[in-house]
Amino acid sequence: MAIYRFRITFEDYEDVYREIDMPSKSTFLDLHREIQKTTGYDTERSSSFYVSNDQWKKGIEIAYLPNDRKKANGVLNVEEIRLSKFIDDPHQKFYYTYNFDRPYDFHVELIKILKEEDGKEYPALFKKVGEAPRNLTAANFPISPDDDDEDEFVAEEGEEYGVDEEDDYDMFDDEEGEESEGGESNNSKEEDY
Repeated sequence: MAIYRFRITFEDYEDVYREIDMPSKSTFLDLHREIQKTTGYDTERSSSFYVSNDQWKKGIEIAYLPNDRKKANGVLNVEEIRLSKFIDDPHQKFYYTYNFDRPYDFHVELIKILKEEDGKEYPALFKKVGEAPRNLTAANFPISPDDDDEDEFVAEEGEEYGVDEEDDYDMFDDEEGEESEGGESNNSKEEDY
């Protein structure tokens, strides 16, 4: 049986990646679980693989826990699709979005096709570089009901993009050649050299 070695890289953290050996008969669900096993994230989050080209453009979607809209549109399901069905290039790429509530995006690239080693259990982690990011926006942290309102910026009346129109523009009046109180323009003074 053929073994696919995938390099899985965080899109925003290129120095963090995993190399995982997967049997060709594995499903995309198996790959999803292995990725989360190596990052420590919760596997029970809505996620999707997208067949991609060399520029990481999203193509056919293969979803885990799809929403009703995706189901109605006939999205492919990770449990039913084998990896081998979409491997037609020795460097096949998949764009992978984990947890649509707080997403992490990954680049999944086939880097090698190997022969199965006797006595070795698959799937197998071949290489681990860097620690998966863990911060308040990380995908596996729950969202509190109050979080949605805290980050939103609401402009006060008369203020646009952080500029209070009346106050902040007045300070430029004298610099624009407007006349000062003495009736003389600030820009009309001649200087002797």
